[in-house]
Amino acid sequence: MPQDGRGSEVMRGKFIVFEGTDGSGKSTQMKLLGKYLAGKGIPVYATHEPTESPFGAILRACMTGRIETDEYTIAAMFAADRSDHLMNGVNGILKKLEEGTTVLCDRYCLSSFAYNGGIVPLEWVISLNEPALNNPPDLTVFLDLPAEEGMKRVLRRGESERYETLERQRKIRDQYFMLFERFASHNVKVVPSSEDKDETQQRIREIADVLFGGM
Repeated sequence: MPQDGRGSEVMRGKFIVFEGTDGSGKSTQMKLLGKYLAGKGIPVYATHEPTESPFGAILRACMTGRIETDEYTIAAMFAADRSDHLMNGVNGILKKLEEGTTVLCDRYCLSSFAYNGGIVPLEWVISLNEPALNNPPDLTVFLDLPAEEGMKRVLRRGESERYETLERQRKIRDQYFMLFERFASHNVKVVPSSEDKDETQQRIREIADVLFGGM
């Protein structure tokens, strides 16, 4: 275990992932939780997938249609981006956790299983993501929103991406719920996201308080 400058052991940070269909409010709720935890004196590092790495830049171009490619390639690129996100020696998730920083991440491997695994063979996608499966989150917050409401939010946002159709979003939501029991190690907590954002945040904070042993 790493030590601080005084030779004391540094407690490993917590790894908290936000999942959900498009428009479910992951970015907003993650930001609010980050402010809450920081206010409690907990060091926080916020990140997201696709990342800002070269892998992530190519992925975003594929997702918006600027680069044309197939679903197998996209699934493999997500896995590569995630592996670098996890293992990177400069600002990777594992490095941050070992330094005692709590990592908040917008999407992780369950996203690949729900999105890509509903189009290409799920077991193949799972096999690509072995590094992530060996490093599951301490908590996964799934923001649950009806697909119809999610699509309304997406359309208000403007530019749409590859999977943002009502039919696909319904299938993705169903796929998520099928995955939760199988991947129990990800400690998934389902939080309704159709209510007021402050009420949703209060529910998330109560779950986080338990994770940190009561705050």
